[in-house]
Amino acid sequence: MASFLLAIIYISFISLGLPDALLGGAWPTMQLEFGVPVSYAGIISMIICFGTIASSLMSDRMTKRFGTGKVTAVSVALTAAALFGFSVSDSFLMLCVLAIPYGLGAGGVDASINNYAAVHYASRHMSWLHCMWGIGASTGPYILAAAMTDGGWNLGYRWVSVLQVILTAVLFLTLPLWKEEKAPEKTAGKPKALSIREIFAIPGAREVMLAFFCYCALESTAGLWASSFLVMEFGISEETAAGLATLFYTGITVGRGISGFVTYKMNDKNMIRLGQAIIAVGVAAMLLPFGEKTAMAGIVLVGLGCAPVYPCVIHSTPAHFGADKSQAIIGVQMACAYIGSCFMPPVFGIIANRISAGLLPFYLGAILLLMFAAMEKLNKIKA
Repeated sequence: MASFLLAIIYISFISLGLPDALLGGAWPTMQLEFGVPVSYAGIISMIICFGTIASSLMSDRMTKRFGTGKVTAVSVALTAAALFGFSVSDSFLMLCVLAIPYGLGAGGVDASINNYAAVHYASRHMSWLHCMWGIGASTGPYILAAAMTDGGWNLGYRWVSVLQVILTAVLFLTLPLWKEEKAPEKTAGKPKALSIREIFAIPGAREVMLAFFCYCALESTAGLWASSFLVMEFGISEETAAGLATLFYTGITVGRGISGFVTYKMNDKNMIRLGQAIIAVGVAAMLLPFGEKTAMAGIVLVGLGCAPVYPCVIHSTPAHFGADKSQAIIGVQMACAYIGSCFMPPVFGIIANRISAGLLPFYLGAILLLMFAAMEKLNKIKA
């Protein structure tokens, strides 16, 4: 039965990734239909982001009270309801309202299920689970494209919401399995949820939060601005550059699949260091004066280097802080991740607009150095 539960968790990660690319793919049509500026997609994205931050910060309290299984099932149900609401929306304001449960559901699933996997399963499963997220995120646009051929963007959201409803039913039916898979540590009575102040007072917590903020800032900035960097600095076609942005995320997905096998030989700490080293090589390649092909290879290498960092930081959390505190730590880590993903790419946008998009490698390199310093300090504290 433990293997069956693991399969359910794998499917949950695919489902978690499915909606992520829908808004970007559907927005050109949606904004015309609703009669709003293109930039309004950022408003919806920000509302979703704030919802994920809020639910991530509440994940420790909710999980300790209701259990991971129930929190995951209810969170997926919230996401399914929000996606269906998107499919029947007739105004931009309605989309903004529905973005609230969308974000709350996504953050709840992310924080609770990541902690459960980190506590109960080997590092290779964490890498492969996040590989499944990449498969889901890559599949979402294909579902949307097929739906738009038949009936419009609404149908795409509806199809994905139906898949989420099916997963919700499966999660509720399999709740007893989550009860069988309890953490090995036993505590007397109900464990107390930690406050934000108590979490940051734990030795090493501030360092891992900073490292996670930096990683997600680096990944999201590279993913958003890689195409613009290639177009503005090397004059390559927008179509070619867009393909390279896809390769960046493909590199992350494939890299996580490979990382799962590498974890048989390397622990989380060295996997993170390996990823950081590959990112550094990629950033260096983007700076070399050898033309666009070298820059393209550098962007792909940055994607490959990103692959092991996120899952291995998450998986190492129970080992660093204890299984009893890991849900609280991971919840705040997720909040820091969303803050980094939400705010750091626009900061580079200001830099690119006022100075030059050619500063992207320097921006990524500075974030990488800060992440490396934070992780090494964490390793020293926990040595």
